[in-house]
Amino acid sequence: MRKYPDFPRDLPDPSEANPLAFAVASRDRETLAMVRRAIERNDVLLAFQPIMQTARPEHPAFYEGLIRVLDDAGRVIPSHDFIGAAETTELGRRLDCLALDMGLMSLAENPKLRLSVNMSARSIGWPEWTRILTRWLARDDTLGERLILEITEASAMTMPELVSVFMHEMHMKGICFAIDDFGAGYTSLRYLREFYFDILKISGQFISGIADNPDSQVLTKALLSIAGHFEMFTVAEGVETAEDAAWLARQGVDCMQGYYFGAPTLMPPWSVPEARQAGR
Repeated sequence: MRKYPDFPRDLPDPSEANPLAFAVASRDRETLAMVRRAIERNDVLLAFQPIMQTARPEHPAFYEGLIRVLDDAGRVIPSHDFIGAAETTELGRRLDCLALDMGLMSLAENPKLRLSVNMSARSIGWPEWTRILTRWLARDDTLGERLILEITEASAMTMPELVSVFMHEMHMKGICFAIDDFGAGYTSLRYLREFYFDILKISGQFISGIADNPDSQVLTKALLSIAGHFEMFTVAEGVETAEDAAWLARQGVDCMQGYYFGAPTLMPPWSVPEARQAGR
């Protein structure tokens, strides 16, 4: 009779086998549960950050609408704390729908506003996302002319052919596109040529401290050259100091975004009553 080796009767605890993976998975589960509860309570907001014209730094070219959720204690949680866990799930699609709905509502309420809203390529073709856009454009078809959809480089590369077709269809509605966080991923220049991006946003990882970083300077100049070749408007993300802003201005960056010009706020200028503005 064949003898089989003895196996331990008690399987190892997953947390003991790979404690880091277990901790990350537990954190992501808690994050997703927090986001789900926020959506169910309708505790989802947009914070607005200005993107400033380099030639006229006192005038925003447009604003970016950044999604926020309130946790169980009512604290405002920025997107970078939850979007990584949520993007590939159904919650990510629901967040994209809410961001689009709130963004278009803001555009409808303020005819002078131009706004960018983030979305994942995974939301392309999502029925509810499409219904929201169609409903708002049916009310006012000029809203599309003031809407910019931001797609991250990494997200676009998950399905480049689908993204290209989607962008062409949205351009027919007057909508512009920005490739967000450019340089942080691995975009094939072949696909960049086939995309229809109007705006290239250079990743803040190159911009922070660029005035004193020769490596970042070389890389950023290369990205600006790429944008110029493809006739894309450029935005430098993560600008935090006057020195960095001055260096970027000398290189011909069209616009800048970052805490040096303004932090994301839940109370943008157009939402503040004129009387309060006058009294500041």
